[in-house]
Amino acid sequence: MTDITKRPRLDLEYRDTVFGPEGGLAPGSKALQPITAEGIAELRADSLDQLDDDETLSQNGSVTFRDILIPGLDGDPEIPALVLTPTNSTGNRPALVFTHCGGKIVSHPRTKIFGLGVLDWVARHQIAIVVAGVRVGPEDPHPAQVRDGFAALRWTSENAGTLGVDPSRIGLLGVSGGGGVAAGTALYARDHGGPPLAHLILLTPMLDDRESFQSNRFEEVVWPRRSNATGWTAILGDSRGGPDVSEYAAASRAIDLTGLPPTFIETYSADIFRDEAIDFASRLMQTGAPVDLHVWAGVMHRVEDFPPTTTVGTAIYDARRSFLARISARVDSGFES
Repeated sequence: MTDITKRPRLDLEYRDTVFGPEGGLAPGSKALQPITAEGIAELRADSLDQLDDDETLSQNGSVTFRDILIPGLDGDPEIPALVLTPTNSTGNRPALVFTHCGGKIVSHPRTKIFGLGVLDWVARHQIAIVVAGVRVGPEDPHPAQVRDGFAALRWTSENAGTLGVDPSRIGLLGVSGGGGVAAGTALYARDHGGPPLAHLILLTPMLDDRESFQSNRFEEVVWPRRSNATGWTAILGDSRGGPDVSEYAAASRAIDLTGLPPTFIETYSADIFRDEAIDFASRLMQTGAPVDLHVWAGVMHRVEDFPPTTTVGTAIYDARRSFLARISARVDSGFES
């Protein structure tokens, strides 16, 4: 029987499709191996083998793309970014600033964009997406990531006309470690004069460095407890888990969540970030913010790495598209103020 203190029970179809019957998830299997500080270089090398090429990015001509450098905030280094826009669109479209970061330690604006479904979002929902390759630890500790996220958000707002974007419909998107960056950037923008946000999308976000919840102690999962400690230590050093960590680094630390936009939050029952995502969503709802919260049963972290061929995988992608369809609709079809 599964020890739910180490990993909750998995959806059988998902488990067998992604990992093979049981064997791929045996203790010690590569899928469950923790990332240590010594393993960061190898993880980065693996990610560079998974960059999307030009042909993939173009999606048969339906997506226009360009690699750019965004000026850093107040003299910070330039930020590598990828701008994605629908080819056959007349403008006045919504936009997402995608703070791309894995586990606080890996980032490249072309990594796994196709696997995340982002290219489909651009073409299907007529959304412009600016993928910002934020700095990562341990080379660049906090506040580098949130400063890069804010710089990319500000650049997108200032260049809305050139991008064919409605400046009142710009949001933030982040996955995993980048989800934490997106949440921190939303708080930073709120506290530092904008730009205002229309929406926030957090997919399995990494929000809390303190191991405060049961799910933070999962060990037999993708991105287990030791990996999580590695990621947080990379940007926080010895302050990880202590009293002085900024809410811009770990958004769960924020006491005041007022002023954040309509938010979509996704997590999984066998995800180390499950409980912190639920807690963040619950506290955000208490401020009156409209929140879509999805907790998918029997799934582990990094589901976006795998094709949505299972029943639960299809449901996950459909729920994301439903939210995107709403934000890409007319301006007056949103929420009351």
